[in-house]
Amino acid sequence: MPRRPWPLVFALVAAACGGESGDLRLGMAGPFDEGFGRANRQGAELAVAEINAAGGIGGRSLVLEFRNDQGDGSRAATIAQEFVDDESIIGVVGHVTSGAMIAAAKVYDGRLAALATTASSAALTGISPWVFRVISSDSANGVDLARFATRLGKRRAAIVYENDTYGRGLADAFRGEFEGDLIGFDPIDASGADAEVYASWFLERRPDLVFVAGTERSGIALLREARRVGLAADFLGGDGWTGIVADTVAAEGALVGAPFTALDPRPEAQRFVGAYRERFGADPDGNAALAYDAVQVMAAGLRAVGSNRERLRGWLAGRTTDAPIAGVTGAIAFLPSGDPVGKSFTMTRVRRGELTPAEGAR
Repeated sequence: MPRRPWPLVFALVAAACGGESGDLRLGMAGPFDEGFGRANRQGAELAVAEINAAGGIGGRSLVLEFRNDQGDGSRAATIAQEFVDDESIIGVVGHVTSGAMIAAAKVYDGRLAALATTASSAALTGISPWVFRVISSDSANGVDLARFATRLGKRRAAIVYENDTYGRGLADAFRGEFEGDLIGFDPIDASGADAEVYASWFLERRPDLVFVAGTERSGIALLREARRVGLAADFLGGDGWTGIVADTVAAEGALVGAPFTALDPRPEAQRFVGAYRERFGADPDGNAALAYDAVQVMAAGLRAVGSNRERLRGWLAGRTTDAPIAGVTGAIAFLPSGDPVGKSFTMTRVRRGELTPAEGAR
């Protein structure tokens, strides 16, 4: 009997056993030049490093293909198509922002499973059976934040929002639930260029609460101006505000609805915090924690079903409350709409550069 070449023998054995080889590849897209985007990337990088240090997935290394979509819907759709066309990409972590995820979802539909990290717009609920997320919807988050404001006794509020899918959705949800008087509902530039105008206007109108539906850049600018003019009102933001702690002076005392805090006492949370500090020299925020969890969920799916796109989507859809995945942000399970089950914010106040549990939180 003639001898077969050894490489061919190994290939035949692997095929007979259903074995696979080579790296397992996931795409990841977000605005990685922004602070919250970098935190997402770092949380994902930590998850990949831990998975590979523990032997990978069935002996195969996990690799993330990072692409910067700049939070732009058009660019996100282009990147999504590139991921779909690349047969080595099995699934996607992200996108990070709501507008980008909404645009990309139409491309992924029926072809590639995507697990969004911090894209919280209510418009994503049920957008595609191939799209999931680990953060709760703005429709729920805005309600939680408004109820928290009521528990604090706030009766006179101004709302400002970044004029995008995230900002409008969160602001609308807050407005619909807040029980006090609203003295304003206005868009703010995402760069914070008009922060001085708003701070002066608030000083004149004297709200007891300013709710800001936006991200850290406009948030820090507004808090700096409010401090400069001596505004006494409380400021409250959602998950987009977790990065304001970068300015420990301006952010001191601000209220933030956070999907995660580094002070969470649970052992799994503290193990993650310690590992993140060791790798990046800083505390992780909710952006990092949610991205870390998203990678771990996708990795669990790859362990279970291998490198098949359709089976991975089916496995994600099967993560119901009967079969959740443990995460540092809590147990992760999905509704048929792709939204997570039972996720909520921790209400925090910034104290000396940390998000600490706030009075009235529950």
